[in-house]
Amino acid sequence: MTDGGDQESTEKSAAPKRAAKAPGAFRTISEVADELSVPQHVLRFWESKFSQVRPLKRGGGRRYYRPEDVTLLRQIRRLLYDEGYKIRGVQKVLREGGRKAAPDGIGTTNGDGAATTAENGNGALDRDQRQQLNKALEELSDIRDTLRSAGG
Repeated sequence: MTDGGDQESTEKSAAPKRAAKAPGAFRTISEVADELSVPQHVLRFWESKFSQVRPLKRGGGRRYYRPEDVTLLRQIRRLLYDEGYKIRGVQKVLREGGRKAAPDGIGTTNGDGAATTAENGNGALDRDQRQQLNKALEELSDIRDTLRSAGG
């Protein structure tokens, strides 16, 4: 009996790990679904509802998502799942602001449900905006600490 056989079977049973793709590489539907934690059929549904999502389709209907498609899908997911938008609200946000509307990160809504963002022209927060966010974060931390001490 050799230990090599046991070790070999253990190595075969372990799932192969994928090498990390380059940031600009195209992604398959399964990779995007895993990254966004949504089923593949949801991505296909979103394609039917959001004309801005246009993956490349190759032989046999295989979908390949560009990095900008993945960014847009991440934004759609955040608006639907995290911010409570309905499909029509997300369509309106995308229609009014294109791909740049409500980027990942900081975003709020105005009275009619359209997204507004706190960004300068290049999508980054300026120093004043950062300071405002840090101040708000400190205030929220103080409130959390007060609630913890009152409840505990």
